[in-house]
Amino acid sequence: MTPVARLILVRSVGKRELVNAMVWVTLPAMIGPLLGPPVGGFITTYISWHWIFLINIPIGVAGIVLATIFIEDVRAETPDPFDPVGMLLAGLGIGGLAFGGSVLGLDFLPLPVVLGLIVGGAAASYAYVRHARRHPAPVLDLSLLELPTMRAAVLGGFVYRSGIGALPFLLPLLLQLGFNLTAFQSGLITLSNVVGAMGMKTVIPIILRRFGFRRALTVNAVISAGLVAACATFTPGVSFAWIVGVLIIGGFFRSLEFTSINTIAYADVDYRRMSRATSLVAVAQQLSISVGVAIGALAVDLTLWARGRSAIRAVDFQPAFITIAIIAGCASFVFARMPLEAGAEMARRAPNPTPPPTEAVDQRLG
Repeated sequence: MTPVARLILVRSVGKRELVNAMVWVTLPAMIGPLLGPPVGGFITTYISWHWIFLINIPIGVAGIVLATIFIEDVRAETPDPFDPVGMLLAGLGIGGLAFGGSVLGLDFLPLPVVLGLIVGGAAASYAYVRHARRHPAPVLDLSLLELPTMRAAVLGGFVYRSGIGALPFLLPLLLQLGFNLTAFQSGLITLSNVVGAMGMKTVIPIILRRFGFRRALTVNAVISAGLVAACATFTPGVSFAWIVGVLIIGGFFRSLEFTSINTIAYADVDYRRMSRATSLVAVAQQLSISVGVAIGALAVDLTLWARGRSAIRAVDFQPAFITIAIIAGCASFVFARMPLEAGAEMARRAPNPTPPPTEAVDQRLG
């Protein structure tokens, strides 16, 4: 659903307006995982954990109704032929890597099974790469990575999310196991991220216009990683005002990074390949989050193993926060390789160009 919804956006909005549009599209994607802990915590604390799954039914029905009302039946004039072999290989590869990575270190499945999923997923992914090079219309078009901005968004975004993606997983565990808070109480504290994220939304276009995508992404990756590392100071006895303050400021800078990554991906993609671009970006995002959860869980497990105990304490999360912060900060090296004026049109740092004929027609019709 994510690539389809984003495709509608990038085909409906001119590139000079894409930053403002992506600000609002990214907001639900950020708020959703952060609202999950307080809502889920309230349900499990005061109602029943069964409703965590049942609540998806009315939300799904509401989504169907709203999509039917507001989304037009958009279809490609000349759709690409379906790639069943690529679909199978990509599904096995991504499914194996994502699921295997998600359960790694969680004692959910036997270790040989988890390793088998990861190895099998890696083998299927390698087979898909070879297949995609020969197919004229692969289900995931890896040739898009030849574009510097797309390569930075996918690879740099993957590294950044592999670190940051562990945060919504580690924070509730820290607050519940390390501070002995209820699921609802810990969820209310993690909600601070949303406050920071919403505060950044009005500032993002100004920052990108002033500094450009390359500088903003490179510097902000280090700043937001440093704020993740600051979570290592969350130990019993520390002021909750400090915890909330770090989370609010961290959400502020993470919002800038996520929105910028999601936007710069489409800077150099022509409209004919937007469908393939949205699919590639969405797959990379989901896979990186799974990797982030695996890294966070593994870091906590290794800390417990090194300290020779099984009961988790707040201090056992410190190495995990430092680890994911370092990983997220390494994304700055990828973003620094982008062209200096990458995404200048989107950031409105360049004169408004004459739109291509097809885009001009779309603007008149719209």
